[in-house]
Amino acid sequence: MTAAALVLDDLDYRPSYRAAAIVSALVFVLYLITLAPSTAMWDTSEYIAAAYTLGLPHPPGNPFFVLLGRFFAILPIAPNVAMRINILAALCSAVSAGMWFLITERVLVGWLAERWQRIVGGSLAALIGATAFTVWAQSVVNEKVYTVSLAGLAIVSWLIVRWCDDPDGPKADRLLVLIAYLSGLGYANHMAGFLALPAVAAAIAIRRPATLLRPKLLLAILGALLLGMTPFLTQPLRAAHFPGINEGEPTGCATEIGVGCTFSKATYDRFMYNFNRGQYGKPGLTDRQAPFIAQLDMWWLYFRWQWLRDPFGNHPGLQSMFATLFLLLGGLGGYVHWKRDRKSFAYFGPLVFMVTLALIYYMNFKYGSSQSPELGDNVAREVRDRDYFYLWSFSALSVWIALGLVFVWETIAALIGSEKVRVGDETLDLPKRRSWLLATPVLALALIPLFANWKSASRAGQTDTADFAADLLNSVEPYGILVTAGDNDTFPLWYAQEVEGIRRDVIVACLSLLNTDWYTRQLIRRPIYEYDSVRGPAIYRGKVWKKPSGPPLTLTMDQSDAVPSVIELSAPQTFRKEGTNIVVNIQPRSFGDFGGLERADLFVLYMIRDGFPERPFYFSRTTGGYPEEMGFAPYTVTTGLARKLLPHLPTTGNGIVPVQGGGWLDAETTRVLWETVFKAPKSIAHRELWVDRPSAGIPFLYIRTGLDLARALAQAGRTEEAARIRAQVDAIAGATQLEDVVARATQ
Repeated sequence: MTAAALVLDDLDYRPSYRAAAIVSALVFVLYLITLAPSTAMWDTSEYIAAAYTLGLPHPPGNPFFVLLGRFFAILPIAPNVAMRINILAALCSAVSAGMWFLITERVLVGWLAERWQRIVGGSLAALIGATAFTVWAQSVVNEKVYTVSLAGLAIVSWLIVRWCDDPDGPKADRLLVLIAYLSGLGYANHMAGFLALPAVAAAIAIRRPATLLRPKLLLAILGALLLGMTPFLTQPLRAAHFPGINEGEPTGCATEIGVGCTFSKATYDRFMYNFNRGQYGKPGLTDRQAPFIAQLDMWWLYFRWQWLRDPFGNHPGLQSMFATLFLLLGGLGGYVHWKRDRKSFAYFGPLVFMVTLALIYYMNFKYGSSQSPELGDNVAREVRDRDYFYLWSFSALSVWIALGLVFVWETIAALIGSEKVRVGDETLDLPKRRSWLLATPVLALALIPLFANWKSASRAGQTDTADFAADLLNSVEPYGILVTAGDNDTFPLWYAQEVEGIRRDVIVACLSLLNTDWYTRQLIRRPIYEYDSVRGPAIYRGKVWKKPSGPPLTLTMDQSDAVPSVIELSAPQTFRKEGTNIVVNIQPRSFGDFGGLERADLFVLYMIRDGFPERPFYFSRTTGGYPEEMGFAPYTVTTGLARKLLPHLPTTGNGIVPVQGGGWLDAETTRVLWETVFKAPKSIAHRELWVDRPSAGIPFLYIRTGLDLARALAQAGRTEEAARIRAQVDAIAGATQLEDVVARATQ
């Protein structure tokens, strides 16, 4: 027994809340220094827009985050909405760091006699957890709900650790009820809100199993849990007001809110489908999407990233060395935790199991996007890297890594010099104060992720995603329809339209979402927004743009809902657009045993049938070969970042020229857009590192467009302009490490 243990036995222990607050504040400052000033790729734009509009992001809708995000969106704490919600992410992670500080310090109470040593240990946990790559990267831009969830997990962890100290104390039952409420609230933010509950149950069973046999307390806990989940009740009500972001649309109301349609079977069915994430159809746990050993390997890949994010494999040996070091420190810390403080280990040991092995098994991912590149396309892969789903793992492990590092620190200090200290009836050998100080250089290991990840985790100054959204929308003429492919070319457009008010006159039609009934209802219901010629590009001025008289589809809601997910076609079908020269043969897609078209394909045809040419029609270049697949490619001409559908086959003239391997290009319009409207070529070129390779298709879009434009200008003898565009393309390629793409394209 040490002197510190006697302090705890005498109930003299007091948590260092002031020190924890200081540590949290310092972490918060670090995040503010590296904070994104705008939105970012993937789900960032979707969730910022949903929070700002009090809308519904993708199922299950995350209602608590939406409410919390809306509160931060209107706080005057930053110059724009995106930064305010990014600050929410930073604040949540900073709070989490404070909780890990307190837990680590609490474990060290039974180990280290002096308070300053315990504060050092807690600070190590906060530093390591806060600068792990995924935690840091998620904390400087609000991509989703994960940092809010992390804060909830960390707070619940601190509360149950305190309960483990005194399970029969006067506050014990209230702590459990509070934990249940916070867990329910956490579930209303994300399903990970329940991630700590099995560990909480294990701690109760180990520390005081009789607690599980008290019916009144269990009912109170259940009631608190359900009360915490009540933000879900806002979803049918808010959905029936039809906000701009209304994914899943869990309401039976079609045009306006009402008692009858709200309290209806349609509302219940749609709500439960949304709540259970039925849209995604994820397989059961017994149907493994990849071998479990491969899923463990994915976690190990992401663990290696935490201590040195090396996206291009420039330092594989150093990355593996750091990862091995921190894994060993974590294992050592877990062992020491078990030996020195069984009370808190009763919770924290099961928690680590839940956020590692159990979570890996439950998530049941396919191969990661960056995992095992040698396997290529021979295995099913996730569309992006999923390291953010293990945010809780990397953050919580900081406690054990810090404990392991403190043990190493103590061991070195003891080797330097110890002294005998009389404690009660015992005489202990403890390191001298001077020995502790001389051994402190070993603690510099905790600084590794801070310095190794700064460049890759920082998002300071990055505005390219918002700039891209504006550029793509401005590639479309007023009142146009723009067909997009998925998340990265759709969510930023939602952000631009709903948050910044840019080009709301454009209809964004996402192919992946056109396969859902709720999305097509929203296209029919969407208001016709007036084109703002003052804020719009100068290239569209001087011409009268007729405002459409109706929605892009002439279908009723019932007709839209009745469109099947797939229709079977036994042979190619001819599509003719009346009033134009468009005649295309549509080839059936393969669906295993039969050919046909998806719901999304049908709605593209319906929009061309009903909305074109009253509304200009465009395919985003991010849709790749989709116009070719549908047969419309011969009628398209590239304009900026999109391909415009013409009512006739294009011909040379008025700035339209053929480009080798690139179809037709409206070179003059694209040049004007590139040089006077587009912002992203400059902001992308300012990036030092494009870490997320699966989203590199966005800078590639500019590279491809710029190269086509430079070729067309060069063919026209405008060599100076061509050279200027080419220099910008090279700058984009250099900033995003896509030089090899340019080299191949110019061979």
